[in-house]
Amino acid sequence: MSVDTTDATHPATADAAGAAADPGAPTGAGDRAEAVAAIFRRVLETSDVTEDSDFFELGGDSLIATRVLSAVARDHGVELTFEDFLLARTPEGLARAIEAAR
Repeated sequence: MSVDTTDATHPATADAAGAAADPGAPTGAGDRAEAVAAIFRRVLETSDVTEDSDFFELGGDSLIATRVLSAVARDHGVELTFEDFLLARTPEGLARAIEAAR
């Protein structure tokens, strides 16, 4: 039996963007912060994001923040509120909020 390595939805070949990520899979804090940073990069359309980058200082606004919250819910299986986002405006802060909500 062979595995089709071109199937991005297959668990063995799912990409880091989370297309087929298992929200219940264990992830280290650094990995989770990097995953949130990748969300920031995607929604803000910039590569200039680190784990301690402030979303609003990068040009984000409340409407774009809802896209981040939707992606967090989809990719990590956790529904955070806008208030959670305001209190944790960096990828690292949101990663901690995700962990706390689990």
